[in-house]
Amino acid sequence: MNKYINFLAQYDYDVRKTKDARWIDQKCTYDVLSIIADCIIEYVDNMEKETEFTASDIWYSSYARENVMAIFSKPDPQTEARNEYDKYFSQPIKLLGYSKVLNVRNEKGRNYYSINNREILEDIAYRNMKSLEFLSCYIEKVLTDSGLIEKFSDFFNIQTADSYSTLRNAFINFTINNTKINGETECGRIFTKVLNPLAFKYRKKGTIRGRISKDNIQLTDLQYNRVNWRDELSGKDKNITRIAFMENTPTIALAKYTINKAKKELKVYNQKFNQGLSEIPMESEYGILATQTHHIFPQNEFPTIADYIENLIMLTPNQHFVMAHPENNTSYIDRAFQYICLKYKWIKIMEDLLSDSEDKFYDFENYKIVLATGIGREEFMKIQENDFATINNLIDYYYSDCNSPQDNKYL
Repeated sequence: MNKYINFLAQYDYDVRKTKDARWIDQKCTYDVLSIIADCIIEYVDNMEKETEFTASDIWYSSYARENVMAIFSKPDPQTEARNEYDKYFSQPIKLLGYSKVLNVRNEKGRNYYSINNREILEDIAYRNMKSLEFLSCYIEKVLTDSGLIEKFSDFFNIQTADSYSTLRNAFINFTINNTKINGETECGRIFTKVLNPLAFKYRKKGTIRGRISKDNIQLTDLQYNRVNWRDELSGKDKNITRIAFMENTPTIALAKYTINKAKKELKVYNQKFNQGLSEIPMESEYGILATQTHHIFPQNEFPTIADYIENLIMLTPNQHFVMAHPENNTSYIDRAFQYICLKYKWIKIMEDLLSDSEDKFYDFENYKIVLATGIGREEFMKIQENDFATINNLIDYYYSDCNSPQDNKYL
C-alpha cells in the first residue's frame, strides 16, 4: 500500500465532525506546501531544545526569509505587515496539522506544532512531485471521510459544464453547512485547490477562473508561481549567453533554491542508505564521509538539469576537489572521473529502481533527460523503461576514451 494512503488510513478526517474548513485553503498548492515543509525542517533541526513551534516562528526564521522572499516575491516579514505572511505560512501549516503530519496543541487560542511523521514531511519538503502525491492522497481521504468523493467521481466520469456546476454547488453547500465559512466566493477559491490536484492525477478537466477548464489540468495550473524557470531557459534568445540569461531572469532564485534542495535531499538519502559515505567507493577514501554534492554534468553548462538528483553524486572532499575538479578548479570537469561518476551513479539508480521498494528515490525518465542533455545525445530518450543495459552500453560508447585502465587512472 502507498505509504501516504497507509498513513492517512489511521485517521478520520470527516469535516462534518471536525467542522474545520481549513483542512485545505487557497495557499495550499503543492509547491508552497513543499517549501513550507522545508522551512519547518530547517527550523526544527536548528532548534537547541524546544520541539514545538508556531507559524510565526517559521515565517520569521532566517531560512524562510531568505528563500520565500526571493522565490515568491514576498516582502521581508521583519519590515512589512504581518498579514502579508499570515496566509502564506499558516494555511499550509494548518493543512499539515489537520493531516496529522504535524502534531497540534492549542493553548489560549494559539496553535503549537511539532513533527509527527518526519519521513512524510521530508518527502513533501524535498520533492515537489512527492508533495503533490501526498496532497492528492490527502484530499481524496478527506473527501471520502466526508462523504463527498462520489460527487467528484461523477464529475470525472461526465465532464460537462452542468456536471461541473453540480459539483461546485455541492461543495459550496457542504462547506457552508458544516463549517464557519458562509461565503460562496471563499468556498469557490478553496474548491479550486481541492478539485485541480485530483483532476491532474486522473488527467481530467478541472476548474479555471470559476468555470470548467477547456483542457485537462496541467502541472502548471497547480503551481503558486506559474512561471517555470526551465521553460524560460529553454525559450531564451539564442543571442543571449546562458549565464547572462540566468543572472537576469527573475526566476533565478527559484532555480538556486531547487538546486540546493536537491543537494540536501540526496545528502539525507545518502546518510540513510549509504552511511554518509561516498557513492564511489575507493580504498584511499575508505571511511571518509561524503560531504560534497557534485554535479556530474556541471551546473554552469547544463542549468536545466542542475536540480535533478540523477545528476548529483555524493563525494568525499578529496574526490570532489582533486579528482572531479583537478587543482580545485570548479570550472573544469575531469572527463575520466566524470565517467567514473556516471558508472557508479548508474549502479545506484539501477539498484533503487529495480528494488522491491514501492517508494523509489530516483526517476528513470529524469535519468534519461540528464544523460540526453549532459552527453548531448537524444537517443537516450528512446530507451525503454528500466533498460539499464542499454544505458550502460551507451555510456561506455560515448566515453570510449575513458573506459579502459590505460586511458583512465581511476579504473
